[in-house]
Formats: sequence, structure tokens, C-alpha cells
Amino acid sequence: MLDILTNIAAFVVAISVLVAVHEFGHFIVGRWCGMKVLRFSIGFGKPIWTRVSGKDGTEYCIARWPLGGYVKFLDGRDSEIAPEDEGRAFNQRPVPARIAVLFAGPLFNFLFAVLAYVVLFTSGVPTMRPVLGEIEPGSYAADAGLRFGDRIVSVDGKPTEDWESALVVMLDTLVDDGKIDLELVGEDGSELQTAIVVKGDVAPLTEPGYLFKGLGISAWEPRAVIATIAGDGAAAAAGLEPGDRITGIDGQHVSSFYELRELVADRPDMNVELELLRNDQILTYWVKLQSVETETGLTGVLGIGIASDLSDYWFLRKYGPLEALEQGVASTWSLTQFTVSMLASMVAGDVSSKNISGPINIAQFAGDSASAGLMVFLDFLIKISISLGIINLLPVPMLDGGQIIYQSIEGIKGSPLSDKVQLIGQQLGILALLLLMTFAFYND
Repeated sequence: MLDILTNIAAFVVAISVLVAVHEFGHFIVGRWCGMKVLRFSIGFGKPIWTRVSGKDGTEYCIARWPLGGYVKFLDGRDSEIAPEDEGRAFNQRPVPARIAVLFAGPLFNFLFAVLAYVVLFTSGVPTMRPVLGEIEPGSYAADAGLRFGDRIVSVDGKPTEDWESALVVMLDTLVDDGKIDLELVGEDGSELQTAIVVKGDVAPLTEPGYLFKGLGISAWEPRAVIATIAGDGAAAAAGLEPGDRITGIDGQHVSSFYELRELVADRPDMNVELELLRNDQILTYWVKLQSVETETGLTGVLGIGIASDLSDYWFLRKYGPLEALEQGVASTWSLTQFTVSMLASMVAGDVSSKNISGPINIAQFAGDSASAGLMVFLDFLIKISISLGIINLLPVPMLDGGQIIYQSIEGIKGSPLSDKVQLIGQQLGILALLLLMTFAFYND
């Protein structure tokens, strides 16, 4: 129940913040363009807080339902215009001014992403290097000769210093021609140039969370190699030795120290069968685990320490203010390009449409990121803000992009489209959005 409440609260905060940013773009540019703003609302429905301010008597309010918001301009198409306000209505301003106001909402979502990146980069972001973990035998990755511990230096000739940049290029090139060209450096310093070649339809590999599994790769995690043994622990009592690599527990495969820790934690005070490698020999040991009391109850303990130096696989991505701004612009542009490319590929059928998430999935992501800390939540807001900006620029009449097209046509022909044509466009736009929302809910 607590998780559900956390998800809902994080979702409401995320949507409220990003809608406020979006609508503020419309609001401030509208005022700069000489338009009269009647209302600035965060949320829909009956206002629960209202304040009237400014020479125009603009009404600022927070409404009952916080999932959205709007800016209401004076507009001669739906209200009378007082003589003193003549020329200040939205429909009375020049077409370029109206287009600027419509474009400002998405633009402010992109600007929010840039500034949020600046906050992240000046604070420092723990970042994982693109180092490979276990390779699935018989997989595409195994066929390409990839090995545990290989670090991806470049994908398709583009340098990659972290997993996010590597994945963006991997997905892009995979969708393009089903081939991922890689340059790697092994743990021993050896260099490898190879390619992962996918035979057949690549769309299933683009389903959420399936790329690694489909290719047969995983992100690096420390193997369960024993570095130290507690003198009075379960491992010492059973005869385990430093250098042993634990590969299984009770018949379950163990590929990393983290997996071992989780499996041991679930077995307090139990006798377990450990499979391990010692000097290339497979050995089996029976171990009586110990336990410790935690907030969630008893937790199993083996009494060993990790052997890997994590500093070789993680680094702190941190910049000064100016460089952080440069990196923020570059990261926002890169993520925007990638999102547009994936959206176009979904329409073409080259990318799985299961990547379209609805409010349930987004709320879960919001809750998970908020639980992980402020910086992780801010990174989540960046991605949603960019997606919101892109979606609002789609040429759908109910969205900013569709309205920009309407205004552009008016500027070219010298008069607005007929009410009938605009009504048909709005009906088609509503139908398109309903279909999209239905599909998103289905994916949820």
C-alpha cells in the first residue's frame, strides 16, 4: 500500500511540475507578445486556491485535479473584447506571435531538461562505464566474440563513456540495419573490433527491458569471488577459501556477487549447497548460514567480502557550471533526437509499440525513482519533460504542433481555416489521442 501511495504522490508531483513549466512557457511568451492572460491554472476542475494579480487581473489558481493545466488567453473567438483590450486577444495578434506562444510550451520543457542536467552534472552523477557482464552462451553476443569484462569504447564509430550513451547508439544502429559495430577493450588490455549481427526481425529486441536478454549480454556486476572470509562466519566454518568463485546455490545459477547476496539473504540459518570454482575445479560445499536481525526480519549471512575494485567500473560525472551547461544542451539534444527516431521507428513498425507507456507505468517509474533519491527523480523528470515537449509538437490538432500548423496555414493564405475544417481536424485529433491513450493503457 505504501508503494502505491508513493507512486501516486511522485506521479502527481512530476506531472504538476512539468505541466507548470510547459504552461509557464505559453504564459510568459504570451505576455511578451502583448496578449492578455485571463487565467493560469495548474490542474483542472474547481479551483482550491485562487489569486488575482497584475494590471490585467490575471487569475492564478490551483485546481482540484492536478493532472494537467492550462493558460487561458483573451480570444475574440469565444468572448467579447472590451474596447481597452482591443488588439490584445490571441486571435488579434500577428501569426508569428501566436506561433511563438504555441511553441513556447514545448520549448520550456526542453529548457527544463537542460537546466536539470546542469544541476545533475554540477552535483556529480555516479555513472557506470559500459562494461559487459556475463555473456549468454550461443547468443548473438557470444557469436560476436564478446567476453566478460570487455569495455565498450565505441558503437558505430561513436565514443561511449557510459551505458546510456552506448545503449542509445546500439538501439539506433540495431533498428537501422540489424547490425551493431563495436570497438572494445578487454580486462587484459586487448582490443577487439567486432559486430553483433541480428538475423530476422529486430523489433522484439526493442521491447522494454529485452535488449540485453535478446542480445545475450548484461551490464557488469562483480563476480561472486571471495576476497576475505570472516573468521567466525559460516564460510570459514565450511572451509571456503579466498579466491573461490561461487557459481550456484541450491541449484540456482549465481552470476554476480549481488545475486549471491540476495539468495543468501533469503535463507537465514539454513543449510545450503554451494557450487564453486577453485583452480578451475568445480566443487560442492554444504554450508550452514548464519543470520542477523534487520528492519525486515532475519537475513542470511555467509561471512565473505567482495574481490572487485568498483572504481574501475564506476566514475563520478561532474563538471563546472559552463561545461555542465554545454553537456546539458548536448545531452538534451541527443535524447531528443533518439526519442524522435524511436517514435518514427514505432510508426514504421521497426520498434516495438510496447515502448508506449501509460500513466500506470509512468507512476511506477516515478515512485521508483523518487524512492531512489532526488537526483534519480530529477533524471526521471528530464526524460518525461523531453517526451512531453516532443509529444506536444506532434501535428495533431488538439496539441501545440497541430495548432502551429493551423496558424501557419492562416499566415500563408491570409485567413483562418473554416470552422468546419477546424472542427473536423479537432475530431480527428481527439480520436488519435483516444487511440493512443487506449494503447498506452493496454501496455500498462
